[in-house]
Amino acid sequence: MAFEPPRRLARALDETAPDGDAWLENLPSAVQQAVDLRELTVERVQVPGGRSSLVVLVRRADGTPAVLKLAPPRFRPEAERAALAHWGGLGAVQLLDGPVTDGVLLLERLHPDVSVRSLPEAKALLEAAGTLRRLWVEPPAGPVFETVAERTGRQAAAMRATAVGSEVGVLVSAALSAREELVRAAPEARLLHGTFRQSKVLAGERVPWLAVGPDPVVGECAFDLARLVRDRVEDLVASPSGAASARRRVRKLAESLELDQERVRGWTLFRAVESGVRALRVGRPRDAELLLEFAGWL
Repeated sequence: MAFEPPRRLARALDETAPDGDAWLENLPSAVQQAVDLRELTVERVQVPGGRSSLVVLVRRADGTPAVLKLAPPRFRPEAERAALAHWGGLGAVQLLDGPVTDGVLLLERLHPDVSVRSLPEAKALLEAAGTLRRLWVEPPAGPVFETVAERTGRQAAAMRATAVGSEVGVLVSAALSAREELVRAAPEARLLHGTFRQSKVLAGERVPWLAVGPDPVVGECAFDLARLVRDRVEDLVASPSGAASARRRVRKLAESLELDQERVRGWTLFRAVESGVRALRVGRPRDAELLLEFAGWL
């Protein structure tokens, strides 16, 4: 099978790959093995695709359309498998039966080119929030997933190291203070999507909209709204009313999902600064500028 990974994926993995990592180099043979094991017919690779996994549109032996997804271990594909199994297709893409191999998921086919991002902004936020509400369920027993405190603790340490002597130090300090206050007394513990935004909600056949691509974590629901608040950040920053619009999103999303507005604001601040600092670290200054300007409005 002629194969070349999408440039977007190759570029993103190159930014984050640890020394000696050969996942991208071995990807063509891994795809072929996964296809052969499951007796799949390849239609095409989804382009531009994501930044952490390869998505291949396939058909099963009986002709049913499906999606084959491969991701490196550092992006926690086995946690994604566990979350999708726990949700059982309610609010999220359905995990399909078949051979279980590390880093490979076989999923129901949605409409990969149609996300709620294609809707007008107000409608998109409404549909996305409704989808997210269905995902917030009791987590399975035991330490199946990492917690919000654990994940953000690692991120906080990396932020401190990057911000030493940096001009973003004030924002980093504010974000770290917000996190410390938030993790001190979380109001609930639910299974969260972890990286939820408009592009993660695709049109489906079973129901109109289903979530894809979770990086699941257990913690308070306000954490899951942070990425949704800053959706279309480039449009917000370009607008003269961007700051007011961002604060209005915090309020409206918190109210619609019956969450504490200040906790939504705090997690939005922390996650925007964390993403901005990480963008600086890997050499994406334009992304960093947008995210940090947005964070400054909060």
